[in-house]
Formats: sequence, C-alpha cells, structure tokens
Amino acid sequence: MQVTYLWHKLHLHRHKIGVLGLLLLLGLTGQAQNNPSANLPDYDEHKIHYGFFIGLHSSKYRIQYDDIYATPAFDTLHSVVPGNLGGFKIGFVVNFHLLQYLDFRILPTVAFYENDLTYRYSNLTEQRHVKDATIVEIPLLFKYKSQRRGNYAMYLVGGVKPSFEAVGRGQKEDTSAKLDLLRNQISIEVGAGFDMYFPLFKFSPEIRYSWGVKNMIDPKSVSEFNIPLKKLTTHNLSLYVTFEGGPSTISGSKGRRAKPKIGGPRKNKKVKI
Repeated sequence: MQVTYLWHKLHLHRHKIGVLGLLLLLGLTGQAQNNPSANLPDYDEHKIHYGFFIGLHSSKYRIQYDDIYATPAFDTLHSVVPGNLGGFKIGFVVNFHLLQYLDFRILPTVAFYENDLTYRYSNLTEQRHVKDATIVEIPLLFKYKSQRRGNYAMYLVGGVKPSFEAVGRGQKEDTSAKLDLLRNQISIEVGAGFDMYFPLFKFSPEIRYSWGVKNMIDPKSVSEFNIPLKKLTTHNLSLYVTFEGGPSTISGSKGRRAKPKIGGPRKNKKVKI
C-alpha cells in the first residue's frame, strides 16, 4: 500500500505541485525565448539519442456486463462502478532517427497504478475492490515532427504499448474473494507534445492517451466478482515531461568545431649572396 500512501500525499499537495510545474514550464519557455540563436542546431540529425522522463497519470477501468448480470442470480447487485484514480511513472527514452520528420522511440517505463471497482447492491451497501500494481511498460512509438521554428517544434506520437505486472516469484494469493484479472495487457497509445531546445538539452512536455485492446477478465478465475463482468479494459491519460540530450550532443558539437591553425603564416627568408 506504499503506492496508495504516496499518491495520497501527492493528491493532498496537487495544487502546489501544479503551480510549481507551471512556474517551471514558464521559466524554461522564457529562457528559450530570451535566446534568439538556434540551440542544438543539428540535434535531430543524430541517429540515436537518449533521455529520461517522469509523468503523472489518471487511469480507469472500462467494463461490459455479462448476460448473467441480468439473471435472478444477481438481482441483489445494482451496479459495478469503476473509479478514476491517479499514479505516476518514470522511464527512459531511446530515440532512433528514421527520416527528416520521423523518429522511432522505445520508452521502458515503470508505472505505479491504482484502480478500483465499487460493487453497489440493492440493499444500499457497497463493496470496493482496489488493485494496486507496479506495471512494467514498453511503449513503441513513432514520432512525427513538424518543421522546427527557432527553438520550438510540435509533434505527434502513436504506437503500441505492451505491459505486464511485476510480480515476485512464488507470489500467489487466494483470488476467490476478490477481483481477479490477467497480469499483462497491450494498448494503443497516441499523443502530442512540443520540443523546446536549450543549449545542453531538449525539454518536451507531452500528453498521451492509451486504451487497452485485451480483455483483462481471467476466464479461468473462480472469483464471484468476475462473474457479472464480460469484458474489462484499461484506459489511461498521462502527462509527461521529458529531458533529452547530454554528453553525445556536447561531444558532437565539439567535433564540428573548426580546428585552430598551429603557428602563424610562414615568411620568406631573405638569403644574402
């Protein structure tokens, strides 16, 4: 439940975090605008470069009832309501330059999720099932960029996101009395952002939305809470800040500098006869 506690702290201070994030973004934007020269002019021509990112997300289950939900066996169950909960992500960027305006990105990510379903009964009682999970995600995205304008460029991203839950070896539990779901998923992910170029790095705020295409209901489960559900998929909205650049960019810039001439021009010596 450490993820729940940490997210609770973030939720309590969400306004302060939002203000600090806005001030950081405005400060970086102002710094870029004050520098009229083009920073990192050949950065996008590098075949490969790296970076890292952090992000906040809001996730939610989307459900579809099974036909058995309408039978007398479940007449005491009024509804099943998914909650909309938050979490955070951290990860790395590996960017491959393909064409002038097209890149391919691999983004290994560790994400901390919290999702829930509330079962509401006709006698006005409720039963809430919360699922905390640490998920390893590997988004594989194409990035289509606009033409760069000074130190700014817009872009779109899209691709697939395989993911699986990180579970320790031998970690098993009785799932008959709780919601039982599969531990892996594949999602479609799309998004947009803009690149801001600085002298030593590139800063990119980005928003992405993903929706799962795989049914997470385990067909082998014996859980009574799975029975009224025919399909369950995941939906996620994420906001990222990405930093890319570093030693490869600096060394590349140094390598393109003109080499200074050693010594001065040679003078013709006069020879006395």
